Amino acid sequence: TLKPDNQWRYLLTAGANASTGNSKSAAANLTAEAARLSSIDKWTFIGQVNYARNDGETDTERYALGSQYTRDLTPTWFGFGTIDSLRDKPANLSNRTSLASGLGYHLIRNERHNFDVSGGLGYSRDRYDEPAEVDGVLRESYGRLELVLAEESNHKLTDTTSLRQRLALYPNLRDSGEYRASFDTNLTVAMTQNMNLTAGVSWRYNSDPGVGVKKTDAMFITGIS
Repeated sequence: TLKPDNQWRYLLTAGANASTGNSKSAAANLTAEAARLSSIDKWTFIGQVNYARNDGETDTERYALGSQYTRDLTPTWFGFGTIDSLRDKPANLSNRTSLASGLGYHLIRNERHNFDVSGGLGYSRDRYDEPAEVDGVLRESYGRLELVLAEESNHKLTDTTSLRQRLALYPNLRDSGEYRASFDTNLTVAMTQNMNLTAGVSWRYNSDPGVGVKKTDAMFITGIS
């Protein structure tokens, strides 16, 4: 719960499961968030770890860090800046660093619902664990300018239930026709004043991830915040 009082607030979400016997599996996910909101700006940080192992093989090993700063320019227009870092070992991604900046517009802004759209320009560079064929060339890394087009919203459905979602598209300005996309949504139900049940979906798409790597990754995650 954010209030425009310029104070930092923190949220930790965790989930895990394990099985043994005829098959052995283990999975864990952790998300840590920090946010500060004032009457004119907002600063957020997020870190995520997703790990899963089945019958001795690692299926998921993903680490992400990100930060976003937004500042109102008028009651409806705002500027933003973001920086993100991602490591996804099964996808052969040693590191992806992304920077972006642009403008956004508050379509809806009240106590129960917020809906924003934004657009800007960014730069991303991928580094690979193993050389990958991207854009017809075998590469150890690949950098490009990207457009950044996004929409996001937060909804207080009831006094105890909240929903948030974000969809972003990143058209590649270096290789026309290629793009990345991401979608995240999270449903939260309060059990007490400080503890929630959460369920969320995370979806990622890359039209040219490299030969032998799937274009789409999706996760359904449940846990306690």
